[in-house]
Amino acid sequence: MRSVAMTRVADRASGSTGVLSPQAAAAPRRKRRVHRWLGENPIGLLLSSPYVAFVVVVFLVPFCFGIWMSFHEFFFTAPGVAVPHPFVGFDNFATVLGDRQVRQAFVNLLIFLVINVPLTVVLGLLLSSGLNAVVHWKGFFRVAYYIPYVTASVATIAVWIFLFNGNGVVNSLLGSLAPDPTWLANPAIIMPLIAVYVTWKNLGFYILLYLAALQNVPEEQYEAAQLDGAGRWQRFRSVTLPGVAPVTSLVILLTIITTGQIFTEPYLLTGGGPNGASLTPALLMYQKGIQQGQPDIAAAIGMILVVAVMTVSLVSRRLTERKN
Repeated sequence: MRSVAMTRVADRASGSTGVLSPQAAAAPRRKRRVHRWLGENPIGLLLSSPYVAFVVVVFLVPFCFGIWMSFHEFFFTAPGVAVPHPFVGFDNFATVLGDRQVRQAFVNLLIFLVINVPLTVVLGLLLSSGLNAVVHWKGFFRVAYYIPYVTASVATIAVWIFLFNGNGVVNSLLGSLAPDPTWLANPAIIMPLIAVYVTWKNLGFYILLYLAALQNVPEEQYEAAQLDGAGRWQRFRSVTLPGVAPVTSLVILLTIITTGQIFTEPYLLTGGGPNGASLTPALLMYQKGIQQGQPDIAAAIGMILVVAVMTVSLVSRRLTERKN
């Protein structure tokens, strides 16, 4: 009691009433508001701001401008020349959907997707499992698988043209069994061939993803399955596949996104031929927007491509998560 009384006397002497001033009460609120916008560590936002600015300038602004172009009549003009760009609504999209080339390009993309995604998942998982079991020369095999991924597409495509052209190595080995028309001029073969090429080139990256996931699977699970009498295939199915399921979902998502971006391979191998058999939406956007001077049509194709890739990605994500 005596200490409480002394405290009250000291408060009266100092003039304190026990009530915070408005400025002092508002300070914690301002601090919480700053933390809400900048986070607990504002230095992280400062360090990431250059990349955020890069994404906004290089990706977000052109994407928004592409959306605007797809709903307007737009064409390139000389610098400094101002011309009207009237709003046309969905006319560009109607033109795109009625174009036979556009439909063929998306069908080609679907063929590519059906071949590339399963092939990437199966080969990536099998080769990474074999590489994970290798005792000697493991680093050499990792580098060997990864070299095509980091090699320029121009160089690797030159090798494939040397292999698969009319007088190439593959036809020389096959002799009378070589396809006619040849590989790069055959409408029935060219898109699967491009899918196999892209799978081979990007496989090293996905092998490393699977290899990292396999090394995180506890060895005790394999030992427990072996003690229960599980064979090699049963251990692979009951231990390996569930252990790498999150990476499999990521690989499928990345391959779908890569599929929507296919441009370099058909452009360098065939230019979209023969007769549009290797034409892709990205290549068609280049032809329409740059070569034919129809950027509004190209923008409409791009918006449809973005929606299609996002839809397929979301569906595959839901399916893989539900399965997991």
